[in-house]
Amino acid sequence: MEKVSVFGAGSWGTALSYVLAQNNHDLLLWTHRQEQADEINQNTNKRYLKDTQLPENLKATSDLSEAVEHGDIYVLAVPTKAIREVCQDIKKSLNRKILFVHVSKGIEPDSLKRISEMIREEIPEQWIEDVVVLSGPSHAEEVVQEHPTTVTAACENTAAANRIQDLFMNHYFRVYTNTDVIGVEIGGALKNIIALAVGITDGLGYGDNAKAAIMTRGLAEIARLGVKMGATPLTFSGLTGVGDLIVTCTSVHSRNWRAGNMLGKGKSLDEVLEEMGMVVEGIRTTKAAYQLSKAYDVPMPITSALYAVLFDNVSTDDAVEKLMGRMKKNEMEDLINLL
Repeated sequence: MEKVSVFGAGSWGTALSYVLAQNNHDLLLWTHRQEQADEINQNTNKRYLKDTQLPENLKATSDLSEAVEHGDIYVLAVPTKAIREVCQDIKKSLNRKILFVHVSKGIEPDSLKRISEMIREEIPEQWIEDVVVLSGPSHAEEVVQEHPTTVTAACENTAAANRIQDLFMNHYFRVYTNTDVIGVEIGGALKNIIALAVGITDGLGYGDNAKAAIMTRGLAEIARLGVKMGATPLTFSGLTGVGDLIVTCTSVHSRNWRAGNMLGKGKSLDEVLEEMGMVVEGIRTTKAAYQLSKAYDVPMPITSALYAVLFDNVSTDDAVEKLMGRMKKNEMEDLINLL
């Protein structure tokens, strides 16, 4: 049994807490809202997982210092934009080495930092045992129904990855390990962009041909950037590449697909965000990925088209027309370059 603190009581933080509680770990889930902590201690979190009865041993607190004191492993399940703030608050009470696990999927605009890099910038090295990424095709709504789910724990330190594998793995939640942290983080973050684009094509009524095209060519540009940043090409054929891309682009559970679908149907970005009421990581990540494409001189036409829709007021129809009118090329060019 491990002592674990989970920071962030949204759908994914709660679902992972569900898994950890079922695995009989000594768990404490932190939320910044006292009323949410009270509800979780009554075994529900209806805003995020409305039909789920939580385990009796899943306990919550709104006292950050209590959560910091409790765990030897910290699972960071807050949105990308909150990572730095939460880490800054955590380090005020830290007095020992901690194994950090992050489960969010995003890139920070402007700094262009991956989440593991952000954690290491904010938490003094003397308090970090290691940082592990837990990522893969996994909707919270299905995890708490105990549907079969597979994810990857990534860390250059295989012992740390194996520890997290043991922490989460059970009969419905299978965990693989990987040493390619860059590839896992890039695949997890950028698939949200492609899901937004697929949602737009669905909203425009284009059908399965367009969806297949966006997903396939989207994976090509994710891999193109990831390899340029130092990732292993084969990572993008695995759970955190094509696997996560499939589930996020094809499921009604996907916030990014739903947001894109509303954009395709003519709603403004402000209207979409107001109606969603939850973080849509792909919107912020689109800006970061567009900046990365410029910094690494990597062509990313789908990302660029989506950036134009989100931030330059280009219509979805015009963006699609521009994508389809690009210069001809060989489909295998990307694969040849990667290999």
